[in-house]
Amino acid sequence: MSQLVLPQWLSAGRLRRLAATLGPGLVVMLADTDAGSVLTAAQSGAQWGYRLLLLQFLIIPLLFIVQELTVRLALSTGKGYSELILQRFGRCWAQLSCAALVASCFGALLTEMSGLAGVGQLYGVPVWQSVALVAGLILLMVCSGSYRAVERVAMLFGVAELAFLYMAWQARPDLQHIRQQALDMPLHDASYLYLLAANLGSSVMPWTVFYQQSALIDKGLDLRDLRAARLDTMLGAVLCQLVTAAVLIAAAAVFAGHGGVVLDTVPELADAFGRVLGPLAGRLLFALALSGGALVATIVVCLSAAWALGEMRGTRHSLEQHPLQAPWFYGAFALLLLAAALTVVFSHSLVRLSIATAVLNAVLLPLVLGFLFWLARSELPAGLRLQGRYAVAVGILFLLTGGLGLYAGVTGALHG
Repeated sequence: MSQLVLPQWLSAGRLRRLAATLGPGLVVMLADTDAGSVLTAAQSGAQWGYRLLLLQFLIIPLLFIVQELTVRLALSTGKGYSELILQRFGRCWAQLSCAALVASCFGALLTEMSGLAGVGQLYGVPVWQSVALVAGLILLMVCSGSYRAVERVAMLFGVAELAFLYMAWQARPDLQHIRQQALDMPLHDASYLYLLAANLGSSVMPWTVFYQQSALIDKGLDLRDLRAARLDTMLGAVLCQLVTAAVLIAAAAVFAGHGGVVLDTVPELADAFGRVLGPLAGRLLFALALSGGALVATIVVCLSAAWALGEMRGTRHSLEQHPLQAPWFYGAFALLLLAAALTVVFSHSLVRLSIATAVLNAVLLPLVLGFLFWLARSELPAGLRLQGRYAVAVGILFLLTGGLGLYAGVTGALHG
């Protein structure tokens, strides 16, 4: 019997290296489909039907381009995003970038914790108990594991988000309505612009850029892993936006004929999705899917802030180090997590908080994309540097995206 011979590009060694490389891109994109993204997409579908659906697919190439540049920077320089900004632009700009990141991270954590507390309320669990349990488990996991262990747990949580794809299918969306509304974009309407900005800001976020760059370094990858890391990023970007689109489709189908619906709480959303699969199954699937994204995002957001703050201090840190070896790193992680937990315990959970946080991210897009563009132009080696026609195309895309996010966010906030 003849022996099966694999092509060179599909050799056992390459497959093992590919499997070892996959992770940072998928994790950061699963975190991107967090509680804020889910609540924003649900509100978009409930209020505007399918009029923001096309945007979800247009965001896929933008997401990939942004995160792929962080892959190049990480694997070629071995330095984190904050470290490169500090090196290239100086302490003042690095502090501004870090402040924007921390603001974005804290807003995201409030959203994640509020979403998880809302899920607990569905089953009669008091807010403080839900928040304390989540904070305690995440601290225990991070302090007792390595990066790879944390990554595996995060991916396990993220798998629950696939439930949204099933819910969209079961919602039986009307294809004629999708065709009619998908290209109908009322850009003159301030409330539409506000949600457009929120959808942009819940997809391209400062902490996704910081996280993936630092995660690749912490995982010990190098330029030999570039192709696999790009594939990892592309898979993550597609999956992220498919899940977000599924949430919007399900919400639009549920609220068809009830335009202008404003959702305020997680239980309201759960009840709405319960109409698709029945009260018990609908609530359970929604709770699992929302919790999965929120848990992944909580881990990613805290790590992003801790890594960035450490880079600002010139402190090298890693999840491979024991907490006693890197007290500042683990302390920053715990402080941010606990501050968000306490804030949620003593405040109310609203969908509007998630949307406002996403709009803040959209307003920050010019800063985030501007730094990323110039770092890719100046800090990469010749073979990987952003240059030529691709650089022009990326520059135009970043300029249009940043301008749209800033305009839509400010206009929607002022006139909505």
